[in-house]
Amino acid sequence: MYEGLMISVSGVRGRVGEALTPEIVARFAAGFGAWAARRATNRAIVVGRDSRVSGPMFQRAVIAALQSVGCEVIDIGLTTTPTCQLAVEHHHAAGGLMISASHNPVEWNALKFIGPSGAFLEAHEGAEMRRVVDGQIPRASWDRLGAVTEDGAAIERHIEQVLAIPFLDVPGIRKRRFKVALDCVRGAGGRIIPPLLERLGCDVTAIHLEPDGRFPHPPEPVAENLQELERLVLQCGAEVGMAVDPDVDRLALVSEEGKAVGEDYTLALASRVVLRHRKGPVVANLSTSLILDDVVREAGSRVIRAPVGEVNVAVRMREEHAPVGGEGNGGVILPELHLGRDAPIGVALILQLLLEDDMPLSAIVGRYPRYSIVKDKMDRPNVSLEAVYEALRKEFAGATVDMQDGLRLSWPDRWVHVRPSGTEPIVRVIAEARTEEAANELVTRAWAPVKALRLSG
Repeated sequence: MYEGLMISVSGVRGRVGEALTPEIVARFAAGFGAWAARRATNRAIVVGRDSRVSGPMFQRAVIAALQSVGCEVIDIGLTTTPTCQLAVEHHHAAGGLMISASHNPVEWNALKFIGPSGAFLEAHEGAEMRRVVDGQIPRASWDRLGAVTEDGAAIERHIEQVLAIPFLDVPGIRKRRFKVALDCVRGAGGRIIPPLLERLGCDVTAIHLEPDGRFPHPPEPVAENLQELERLVLQCGAEVGMAVDPDVDRLALVSEEGKAVGEDYTLALASRVVLRHRKGPVVANLSTSLILDDVVREAGSRVIRAPVGEVNVAVRMREEHAPVGGEGNGGVILPELHLGRDAPIGVALILQLLLEDDMPLSAIVGRYPRYSIVKDKMDRPNVSLEAVYEALRKEFAGATVDMQDGLRLSWPDRWVHVRPSGTEPIVRVIAEARTEEAANELVTRAWAPVKALRLSG
């Protein structure tokens, strides 16, 4: 029934018109609504979408499906994922549905499931919800259909909450009048990042603000996709370049020299400023760069690793009372606002860092070692992954072992992470070291026992 659909802790996603159709979206939305409503006294569900071309179509299907199970729908329209999460909290809703495929290419879309806390569903919650989706969904009678209300103030509330971060020196940032170059990739960022920067007194030169979902380049904010922003920084003399993904939960930076600094630095630099004002550990996933460890260690704190997946990081942050955390893909979580990746928060924290350090971004980045990350994948072997992990532990004897999510083997200046994909029948291998050559060597050595087991199997 769900062939070609990718279902994980991140939600359900697929190519529009192929695996992902209005019928499929409506079934998942109805099942989610029925599941969420029976667990809460408030039957309200917040619905938002990013700028993707297919968004309005799926939004209509989602709203109708939720009404059909008796949910009261709060429609916040074209918005960002963190704004939708905050709206769930604001309305004390039973949950939220965000229609967004995040950084995926233009032909994709997805549903992201948000629990009543404003965080994404945990694995056991997702399993419970799926049982409702796959079963007989209880529909409402004609006189118990849910109503629809619109909330047009969600983005403004989000901006106000960012500006109210207790240690954010808003007057100081405004006085500094930072020159910022911005790329919103024609996603939802055009609705929130420019007004936030304007409220912070920045002089902004922006490209791709139109939120029409027709991405001018691959929308993932990794270095190879930021060449136009790099040129813009140099052309307008910006002190920092900022790029967000279509649903605005990831932030990437370009230095005043017109060079992308790597999305892993966003969390590291945000942590640098937060730890000056708050004490505690920083939580990140197992595939986050060692640059975070370097920055956090300098601040006298420590990094705690969690399995890959935003919700896994958020849950661990709650358990550890971490003041900041996130993922090395440019996702920053500040629990003082909410337990979700939030690019507007990242924007504010980076400006606060530039204000406090009073030096160019390139100089701040230059204080720390540089690392190289190599990512690879292959089809799953016809042997148990436990056998693969055991072979790898023998191959890398002496490494520190972490088996929370696959197998991560680490040393003080390098690591390799082998894990099964949650969305595809493949095994991913990610390695980091001081040089690309050393990282590639780790990947090659990691594949050797895997290939040997495939051949013997």
